[in-house]
Amino acid sequence: MTNRQDGLAEALDSEQRVVAWLYGLLDDARGRAQAALREVYTRRGGTRQAMVEREAMASAQARRLAQLNAVERGLCFGRVDDAEGNSVYIGRLGLRDEHHESVLIDWRAPAARPFYVATATDPRGLVRRRHLHLKDRRVAGIDDEVFDLERMSEDDRRALVGEAALLAALRRGRTGRMGDVVATIQTEQDRVIRASLQGALVVQGGPGTGKTVAALHRAAYLLYTHRDTLERRGVLVVGPNAMFLRYIGQVLPALGETQVVMTTVGEMFPGLRARAVDAPAAVAKGDVRMAEVLARALELRQRVPEGDLVVELDGLRLRVPHAQCVRLRERARAVRLPHNMARKLYVTELLKELARAETRALEESLHLEELANGDPELEELAQPLDLEGDLDELDLELASRRLWDEPEVRRVVDDLWPELTPMRLVAELLSSAQTLESVAPPGLAWQELVRPVEAGWTVGDVPLLDEAAELLGEDDSARRAAAKQAAAEQAEQLLYAGEVLQSTGVLEEGIFARADVLAERHADDGLDLTTADRAAADRTWAYGHVIVDEAQELSAMAWRMVMRRVPAKSLTVVGDIAQTGSAAGARSWAEVLDPYLEGRWRVEHLMVNYRTPVEIMEVAADVLRAFDPGQRPPESVRAGESRPRAVRLPVPALPALVEEELAEIGEGRVGVVTSDARHEEVARLFPQGDLDAPVAVLTVGQAKGLEFDAVVVVDPAGILAQSPMGGRDLYVAVTRATRRLTVAYEGELPGVLSRLA
Repeated sequence: MTNRQDGLAEALDSEQRVVAWLYGLLDDARGRAQAALREVYTRRGGTRQAMVEREAMASAQARRLAQLNAVERGLCFGRVDDAEGNSVYIGRLGLRDEHHESVLIDWRAPAARPFYVATATDPRGLVRRRHLHLKDRRVAGIDDEVFDLERMSEDDRRALVGEAALLAALRRGRTGRMGDVVATIQTEQDRVIRASLQGALVVQGGPGTGKTVAALHRAAYLLYTHRDTLERRGVLVVGPNAMFLRYIGQVLPALGETQVVMTTVGEMFPGLRARAVDAPAAVAKGDVRMAEVLARALELRQRVPEGDLVVELDGLRLRVPHAQCVRLRERARAVRLPHNMARKLYVTELLKELARAETRALEESLHLEELANGDPELEELAQPLDLEGDLDELDLELASRRLWDEPEVRRVVDDLWPELTPMRLVAELLSSAQTLESVAPPGLAWQELVRPVEAGWTVGDVPLLDEAAELLGEDDSARRAAAKQAAAEQAEQLLYAGEVLQSTGVLEEGIFARADVLAERHADDGLDLTTADRAAADRTWAYGHVIVDEAQELSAMAWRMVMRRVPAKSLTVVGDIAQTGSAAGARSWAEVLDPYLEGRWRVEHLMVNYRTPVEIMEVAADVLRAFDPGQRPPESVRAGESRPRAVRLPVPALPALVEEELAEIGEGRVGVVTSDARHEEVARLFPQGDLDAPVAVLTVGQAKGLEFDAVVVVDPAGILAQSPMGGRDLYVAVTRATRRLTVAYEGELPGVLSRLA
């Protein structure tokens, strides 16, 4: 072998010994966690305090074990050497040796940052950065980047090998799932990941700039750096669709973080999973004025009778004057409580009025004047009894309870001030053209909102349901009473949980647990529920941080819903204005953020396209220039292996074309991106066309945020014509490929793709 081959073999052998040792430490830590968990589960019985202790230990050890299991693949991926001859290994989590010395640095720790930000012009004190490529637990390859060759030993120089780790990763075939990039984070991505928790950070980046994966790594970094702040409140990730969430679903667990809620706009209302979307041109549902529409519609449900309120009950006519009915309604509105909570006050006051009316009706029914019939001796007995004036608060309360049991009274109350659910309010509003016309402000296209009352829910309906839930509220008096009692118990549990954590030593094991979290979980009887579980089930949950991906697609109403989830307004907003496909989506970040943040947000621009080859981006730039000349596409850093092409062929001939693409890429995935109109037709040609199959068939909306080795864009003219934002949709479609792009068309090729003619 040559000297270089000898040096490489020695380097691989040396790194293999280190990696094997680190995996041994991982196995030891895993064994300790498993043993501790088994020991906790063997405990039986005991006092309530003993139950808290078991819960504290079980929760902490289970979480630690899950974290240790999650980092099995690619435990250690990097090493940096400084000018003093010191070496530091970087991995997915931190490990210590038997002497409690740090031997593997968590990639999120400050000490690991030089691995990501060192450059030739600013090496941060490093002479070399080494990337380790692991297959299972074996070191399969090494890539070195040298910053100061003069300071390296002769042996180290002989062992220098490899290409840039990022380009090597890009050349690997897609797997149908997004992988983490923890080993190849670039400097501009590192700025995003380690940005401050406070305020809103907008990550504006074109196709292929890695904005999504940077945002996910940011979630892991924030949970590591601000765990005391975020563990109790959690982190929410909002994606554009369910397919996208499946695509990114493995990234955070691979980084050791499982306590993150991932959802779509269509799933942000608990109990509902909306998948259907409204027409691409529809904008009314997303208009922020829909909040006003819902508020006005609700006011119409708080009625007063046209005249006096009259209730027939047991032969009596209970009459409440119209003016008094108006006063009762205005008094209930004046407390400014949500509708269903104010209803309790309204019902209480109305029942009292009905009780008084019942007394008046009973007095009138006695006809005492007729009984006297002019007899002087009976006239004194026939004087009015003033039964109403004799009623005290206890009498009114008892009478009110009795009246509330009467079906006719309940019917009248429900007609004047009904108890409503968000589903009922929204469904009945959208099914009534008359109501919509009466409550819609000028200029709102209310006609496009009308639909049958039994129609299924769409993604655009979910922000309306959330708004309705805010307006309606719920009568939570019983829950508040229970909470008050629970709070007293929790105070005691909190004190004890803190003692448990200290006495059991879980904090010394690096297990992230807090007394208040454990005490709160126990007080909620949620012994098996994580923070993520409880947050996902609670519409009113206040998250510590929210990440919104493909954020340019959110409507103004959707932003109202998102902002309710994060009162502290700590957000990472990820997107590209040039890729806005929804007519109700963002035209600028200021437009959607200033109403809530008043300029208290900042932008990080990602301008380097790591994914899309130069040749494909030239086609994309033509499209963007034609439809949004004010936007600048990102710059690609690599050339492709083939020129993009256009092929005229009918849809039934697509399988042969796709087979050709599969043969060209070898190991990898092909994405077939179609117009909405042709999607069903194309999907029938590829029965297994999902992300786990070699071929995935998607609309443009489904393809957002995804990437494939090869992409076949079908019906480009249909994509352009399917919505007012068709040009941006085509821009998205042609930028999903990492290696090959083919446009399949019938008829004439659109002029914006003339480069492919």
